[in-house]
Amino acid sequence: MKINKLKLINFRNYSKLDISFGDNLNIFVGDNAQGKTNLLESIVMLALTKSHRVGNNPNIIMKNKDKCKIEGYISKRQVKSKLSVEFNIDGSKYIYINSTNIRKISDYISNLNVIIFTPVDIDIIKSSPNIRRNLLNVELSQLSRSYLNNYNEYNKILKIRNELLKKLNYDYNENDKIYFDIITDKLIEKSIPIYMQRYTYIEMINEEINDYFNSITGFNNLKVKYVTNLDVDNFDKKSIENNLRNLFKRNKNRELSYGSTLYGPHRDDLIFYLNDNDLKIYGSESQQKLAVMCFKLSEIDIFKNVTGYYPILLLDDIFGELDISKRNKLLKIINSVNSQSIITTTDLKNITHKYLELANIYNVNDGKIERS
Repeated sequence: MKINKLKLINFRNYSKLDISFGDNLNIFVGDNAQGKTNLLESIVMLALTKSHRVGNNPNIIMKNKDKCKIEGYISKRQVKSKLSVEFNIDGSKYIYINSTNIRKISDYISNLNVIIFTPVDIDIIKSSPNIRRNLLNVELSQLSRSYLNNYNEYNKILKIRNELLKKLNYDYNENDKIYFDIITDKLIEKSIPIYMQRYTYIEMINEEINDYFNSITGFNNLKVKYVTNLDVDNFDKKSIENNLRNLFKRNKNRELSYGSTLYGPHRDDLIFYLNDNDLKIYGSESQQKLAVMCFKLSEIDIFKNVTGYYPILLLDDIFGELDISKRNKLLKIINSVNSQSIITTTDLKNITHKYLELANIYNVNDGKIERS
């Protein structure tokens, strides 16, 4: 999977941009606040229809304009397509595949798969469980249309159940009880594939992550634990269903008291361990950053194995976070896989010349990009 060309109109500080990418390593060089991150963000939004930045789509439309447009020309081996996303000042958006308007986001996502790493991704380890769940949801939604549809349905049912719990806390009758039991059954039904797909995904991550960590740092025993409020040895359908049903049954009064659903995939978490030590508590910032980076690198092969195509790897200004040795070890890994990479940096110092010779290099200055 490659993005061959990108067009932007009134996106952030790009009034108009038309740029082509090389098939492998692409490096964008420029000072801070010139538009490097905006470029990567536009590719993420082309893929996911929303930003990876906090707040999703904050101020993406250029000042004094009423809409912006992102257009990408994609190739999957010999098959080419055009993807477009338009955002309006009123908050509406329109998505297109080959100029055909797509009504459901789930029918659009996965046409362009991206993996992005930024310096703020350390929050994946340091911040709340919601950040880590969002990571799982974004990646699994790109890999599985059924996951995205099921997850959206789960959230709708969860909202209904929470509203019922608040109501039942004050007003309770037999009809409410029957409806509540039906909603609980539906929530369990939607929970099962979410648990199973998340568990399988983390198992696949753990097959790769330590090798990448060792290649870059020389250290071993990095792993990720999938944490749920289930007590199961195997994440099979029957075990999940029985355990979750028992949890709801035993804790109904507790949930009524809280007025909220206390069990389910919306309470999941991930814990990163190095030598059995929780990196959130015992890890240095450097270890945390590299652990997240290796998580993202692990996803490259997973995406290839599941979809048949390598994803596009986006690395935003991370070289300043690494010493010279780790920079070049990372570039060696990136160069060894057949994934198109788009990297931003403030300078090319301390990057081995052989990697620069293989790369397409661009200069970014105040919303203008020129090939070096």
